[in-house]
Amino acid sequence: MVRGGGVVIAPGRVRADAIARGGALPEPPPTRTIVLWCPDWPVIAAARAAGAPPEQPFAVVAKGLVFASSASARQHGVVRGLRVREAQARCPELVVQPYDDALDHRAFEPVIRAVEAAVPGVEVLRPGTLALRARGPARYYGGERAAAATLAGIAADHGAPAVRAGVADTPFAAEQAARARPVRPGERVRIVPVSGSSDFLADLPLGVLGDPELATVLDRLGITTLGAFASLSDEQVRDRFGVAGAFLHRLAGGRDPREISARAIPPELRIEAAFEPPLDRADQIAFAFRRSADDFAARLRAAGLVATTIRVGIVDERDILLERTWAHPRWFDAADVVDRVRWQLAGGVDPTGLEAPVTSVVLEPVAVDDMANHERGLWGSGPDERVHHGLARIQGMVGHDGVVSPRVGGGRTLSERVVLVPWGDAPPGGERALATVRDRPWPGKLPGPPPATVLERPRPVDVVSGDGASVDVDDRGVLSGAPEGFRAEGDRGGGFAPVTAWAGPWPLVVRWWESGGRRLHRLQLVDAEGRAWYLVLADHRWWAEAIAT
Repeated sequence: MVRGGGVVIAPGRVRADAIARGGALPEPPPTRTIVLWCPDWPVIAAARAAGAPPEQPFAVVAKGLVFASSASARQHGVVRGLRVREAQARCPELVVQPYDDALDHRAFEPVIRAVEAAVPGVEVLRPGTLALRARGPARYYGGERAAAATLAGIAADHGAPAVRAGVADTPFAAEQAARARPVRPGERVRIVPVSGSSDFLADLPLGVLGDPELATVLDRLGITTLGAFASLSDEQVRDRFGVAGAFLHRLAGGRDPREISARAIPPELRIEAAFEPPLDRADQIAFAFRRSADDFAARLRAAGLVATTIRVGIVDERDILLERTWAHPRWFDAADVVDRVRWQLAGGVDPTGLEAPVTSVVLEPVAVDDMANHERGLWGSGPDERVHHGLARIQGMVGHDGVVSPRVGGGRTLSERVVLVPWGDAPPGGERALATVRDRPWPGKLPGPPPATVLERPRPVDVVSGDGASVDVDDRGVLSGAPEGFRAEGDRGGGFAPVTAWAGPWPLVVRWWESGGRRLHRLQLVDAEGRAWYLVLADHRWWAEAIAT
């Protein structure tokens, strides 16, 4: 087609002509990438949470080693990988905080949302580092440099100071450009020319690949830069270092196979119900909140999620917030949510009235899971489902603490090891925290197997020797006589039952460092009916704590 004296040929015609001539197809232009990087983000997030001043030397630690440090701390020699004790010796005024991955992500969320509001299609490489395709922003803002500078300014305005940007053909090269030392003081944007990523990366050290073991092996072979590593053939690297090494080899040569994929923006699951005028009855509030609970369940279903832990916040007209986190053995539906709101309102208060009228109820999920992980099996969930519905119904009638499930906790005595958790709640601190406490050594704990029944309240008992005298334990931990007779309070007959076997005593000193500490003695005996009793002697009085039949 001729237009204005020139010839315009469609791209498809060019490709067809190239194939007809036997030539190679022209390479498509590279997909340019912008990476925004905030230096020392883990330190910034942790320091803000701790309220530390910006000039204070600060470090976050993980597994006893420095995970990240501030610029002022690095001036004293506090660097990543240093032991905490050595770091504090180098910088006595150093503030140390444990690294919190959840805090890291949570603090960076406002920055992500601000950049997403300006340019869609943002990928989070890690907290403090974002990547996005450059084509759209470059067209909108008038070039790659203007786009990168604008987005860096947006990130800085929303809590990520000193953000630097890099633009290159690949995400890896763009990130290294953002991390590179500025050519001019105060420069925030580094542009790598088109098809120039391999030349830009050639002089960088192998450590930027993030694989210390590979860097050590290559260094022993005399290969110290990305350019030298990229000069090796693909076959050599794959045969020697496997698939992971081949991937890093492509990165070093500016051939990053990854593409920018926008993150899935999480749906808004937080629900807030305001009451005007404020309500002063728990049943009224629970009834009014039912529609909000249905909306909450519908949002979760639309997102393909279920909530296993929720947080309920209740605000009264005095602006007092009553907040509580609830867990569930399965997942929350609308009825479960309403029950939790009602229980929280009635906890410790007359259910017909409240201390102050309630103005709003806020509901948000704390832990969610994919709905596919909680689908019913081919034949349904059977007895487990019926048990849950039955217990939940009873709990709705008798109250939150009326139905409990036992857990095995930690402690030296049997009563300490029994943890009763309301049905549907997680143990205090979660199952992992309970398991950690349970697995501690607990010196003085009796070995297993444990008895079948631990009494809710210890029963007073009498233990006598053959001459009828009460059995006691002297200061040396020796019984005053062999147990021959045994009588528990409440037993029929009132007489002493013969003891057929016994073992002990075993001393246990409780809180010896306090003035109220006590010395206890444990004894096991078997009566004529074959029941095994676990007894504790406290202040010269025997108590039965458990029975095994």
